[in-house]
Amino acid sequence: MAAQPVATDSYLPALPSIARELGSASASLTVFVLAFGLGQLPCGPLADRWGRRPVLLTGLACYALAAACCALAPGIPMLVAGRALQGFSMAAILVCARAAVRDVYPAYEGPHVMARALTGLGVVALIAPVLGAYAVQGAGWRWVLGGMAVYALVLWGMCLRGFDETRPPHAGATAPRGSLRAVFASQGFRAWSSVSAVTYGGLFCFLLLSPMVYISYLGLSPGWYGWIPAGGSLVYIFSTTLCRRLLRRHGAVRAVQLGSMLSLGGPLVQALGCWLEPLSAWPLLLGHGLYCIGHGIHQPCGQAGAVGDLPHLAGRAVSWSGFGMMAVAFIVGQIAASFVDPAMSHGAWPMVLPMVLAGATLVLIAFGWLPRLPHSHPRKETP
Repeated sequence: MAAQPVATDSYLPALPSIARELGSASASLTVFVLAFGLGQLPCGPLADRWGRRPVLLTGLACYALAAACCALAPGIPMLVAGRALQGFSMAAILVCARAAVRDVYPAYEGPHVMARALTGLGVVALIAPVLGAYAVQGAGWRWVLGGMAVYALVLWGMCLRGFDETRPPHAGATAPRGSLRAVFASQGFRAWSSVSAVTYGGLFCFLLLSPMVYISYLGLSPGWYGWIPAGGSLVYIFSTTLCRRLLRRHGAVRAVQLGSMLSLGGPLVQALGCWLEPLSAWPLLLGHGLYCIGHGIHQPCGQAGAVGDLPHLAGRAVSWSGFGMMAVAFIVGQIAASFVDPAMSHGAWPMVLPMVLAGATLVLIAFGWLPRLPHSHPRKETP
């Protein structure tokens, strides 16, 4: 699962350098996200039919190949094509990893297990942007992508030796007619997928636009900037641990309600800073930290909840939930990026306002939609 922040977070400090050398760099990130979202649609059924292991190993091999091609890219077309292949590969990896959680654990344990997994993801996400930043400063942006290729090859070897097939035996049969309809008929799938999609949409605006805000607008060096997403990952690690405590004490719905208030409060702090102190980084940093706490609560609950009622269609449910996340991120990111110009005449507002909208939407979902769901899986304590 941590292959995702390696592909995105370590890439962020390289965006300004890529833009100077090759041209527009944001296109490579948005194409990656679009390919990641679309790629999950076929990967879910393939993982249900042929198994998690072969799809996972194929995805890791293609991920390494794509990263190597990007590192050698002479221009934007090859870089964008390589990132598209990497996005499709990332889809296979993440679908199998998330579906395996539902294969192995019952629905009531899913959010707890997913929170532990995302804590590990947060550790990698903490390290990735710092290494990426210093690789850019010391050796150039191509070394960041070369490092991704090495990382994927190491993962491929680990999974070849240590990842056993988790797909239930009956899932290998051809999917019953109406399986897609069954996924979208699930109220839990629709509600919890919306939580994951909205919180990631807000975070993606940070991922896409923060290099320009902090480096081009506020004047930070790539090295200093690398510590900002790393700091967000450190907060994310804390918040996934907090999520597990909230789940034990209050259950998933109440945990998301508390998280939604943080998801809205953080961007409001950023908006106040943009209004009163537009050239100060501190309100942006504080607001980002609060949003990351909420994000670390929403993602384990949203990802596990989306597939909780659909164990026989885990691959398909995970793939459509993941597609929704990436579709929202792509659309919101494209709209926000259209307000960014080389002179940064709008300051940090294109990054902040979508996060405010995401926080407000999460509050509406948490307090207006989730409490109305039929709770077919009662909350249980985990050891």
